[in-house]
Amino acid sequence: MKNTSILLIYTGGTIGMKQDPETFALRPFDFSQILEEVPELRKFGCTIDTYSFNPVIDSSDVDTAFWVNLALLIKNNYTKYDGFVVLHGTDTMSFSASAMSFMLENLEKPVVFTGSQLPIGMLRTDGKENLISSIEIAAAKGADGRPMVPEVCICFESYLYRGNRTTKYNAENFRAFRSANYPVLAEAGIHIKYNKSFIRYPQVWGKELIVHTNLDPSVVIVKVIPGMTRETLKALTTIPGCRAILLETYGSGNAPSGEWFTDVIREAVENGKIVLNITQCHAGSVDMKAYSTGITLLKAGVVSGADSTTEAAVAKLFFLLGQYSDNKSIIENLQKNMRGEISE
Repeated sequence: MKNTSILLIYTGGTIGMKQDPETFALRPFDFSQILEEVPELRKFGCTIDTYSFNPVIDSSDVDTAFWVNLALLIKNNYTKYDGFVVLHGTDTMSFSASAMSFMLENLEKPVVFTGSQLPIGMLRTDGKENLISSIEIAAAKGADGRPMVPEVCICFESYLYRGNRTTKYNAENFRAFRSANYPVLAEAGIHIKYNKSFIRYPQVWGKELIVHTNLDPSVVIVKVIPGMTRETLKALTTIPGCRAILLETYGSGNAPSGEWFTDVIREAVENGKIVLNITQCHAGSVDMKAYSTGITLLKAGVVSGADSTTEAAVAKLFFLLGQYSDNKSIIENLQKNMRGEISE
């Protein structure tokens, strides 16, 4: 790892907290002193520089402005470093990793998100292991000298996942994340085992990084539930300023069979709204040709989100709505596997 440099970016979150020995209150520590907190990092032999957001942000407060700042920070330092490790709160980490995957076009270097369930200064913290593994992965290169994992990932509890395939699954367990519809990219045991066949590599290396900063969050999520009324659905699908509706349906894309439901959805489509259908299930895919209710939605103009996670679907809509003003282009791209976010 000699002559390798990593930029460690602290945005906020539990991992960067330290317990005050007198009050026991949790407070962010100075990340310029990270080598003092985690002396094991010295053994890598690579250069590790740090950047801390000021002020740091609770991940519950993440918004599109934060994503733009993070993407621009990576862009401005892209030629200086071999990889990036982003320390981030777990609650919205999958959203942020998904957003970065779309915003950073032609990415050829690792952007590894990580965090922890316990602060790094606590005895039983998972933060040190997550941080050490993330830096090793971000610095890893193949025999050809190119990065082992040149994409946006999440490294957590010994597993490396494609960022836009993850969801936070557990609020209390150290294994907080899951990637139900895509295999892990690497596993950290005694050695780090890379699953190269699942890693997304550029077809042509050497392209210039393009950072997209136009995001449009005019999206409403409608989760189908038993007992939902026409009035509720109508209210949600007619919110002023909304350009797209993320419809979370049952199973493989099913919804109530009543004409009232289809009529409201069809009316939303006719009024220029994009309706994207994803399943509420953690695993599996939308198949609107499998059952009659799905076929009805398909005929009403609803677009299949395939096996996308909610987080990836939200980020993809924000991204595409920011790039295009016409629905045709957005719908065409929604059905494409742009960054490995859906299965082909």
